[in-house]
Amino acid sequence: MKALVLEGEKQPLKYREFEAPVPGDGKLVVQIKATGLNHRDVYVTQGLYPGIRFPIILGSDGAGELEGRAVIINPSMNWGDNPGFQQKSFKILGLPDHGTFAERVLVPASKIHDKPAHLSFEQAAALPLAGVTAYRALFTKCQLKKGGKVLISGIGGGVALTALLFALAAGAEVYVTSGSQDKIDRAIEMGAKGGANYKSAEWPETLKEQAGGFDVIVDSAGGAGFSNFLKVVNPGCRIAVYGGSLGKIQNLSPQIIFWKQVSILGTTMGTDEDFKAMLDFVNRHKIIPVVDSVFDLQDGIAAFERMDNGLQFGKIVLRVS
Repeated sequence: MKALVLEGEKQPLKYREFEAPVPGDGKLVVQIKATGLNHRDVYVTQGLYPGIRFPIILGSDGAGELEGRAVIINPSMNWGDNPGFQQKSFKILGLPDHGTFAERVLVPASKIHDKPAHLSFEQAAALPLAGVTAYRALFTKCQLKKGGKVLISGIGGGVALTALLFALAAGAEVYVTSGSQDKIDRAIEMGAKGGANYKSAEWPETLKEQAGGFDVIVDSAGGAGFSNFLKVVNPGCRIAVYGGSLGKIQNLSPQIIFWKQVSILGTTMGTDEDFKAMLDFVNRHKIIPVVDSVFDLQDGIAAFERMDNGLQFGKIVLRVS
């Protein structure tokens, strides 16, 4: 089969022949029709992820066919028995096991679900990792309710945009931040009530004027700006953190945290139950993930460059012919 293969640290991906997987031990082979990129894939190619082995086929998101059945893949593996947190052996499809940047992929039968009928393969491939992460952050962790005020940071990425779609479908009032005014404007066109550019020193004040305060905040970055969220929290606010691209959190005020009863909640991916609930939510509300662009699998290097440059608004998808 053809696949995008990473053969060594910081080496360019190669589109080449690779040994096809064989079903067995409760695992089935899915013929991939489309697969989505994640920042995780970029970090692996840059050597910024633990446990990298070579050669490896990356890719966590996938939609395709299994014996004529249109399917979508749950990329969370070995979560464990405790729904509150993943066990030590938890892993994500695409490392250490070969992933979806290939014509075929081997996955446990329990991780294969019917593709939402209203989605194309390209749209469905934009859903798994971003969908389960956003769903768990908003609903499992932050217990978002209809009418709640939500702030989503870094709008434009796959998880952030999926969280926007989910929160709007749940009847929330949503605001966003971004370093790009164009991305803020596009989020408002999708239904966000407002937003602020985090490159402005006054962005907390801007959001305070627009919304008053927030019941739920979903953040992927951390970093020095994280402490500014405490300027816009309502009492009882829940802050979900699913990433740390800007580094360590600094200068948090414990007085605001305890006096306003603020909860800071770490989250990553989700349980099988989270994934099933997410798919049910997507089917019920006919949600369509935002696809930024579609590349052919053999043009994967160009797709990675687009993500690495931060140009995308939505998920970058690879089409597998």
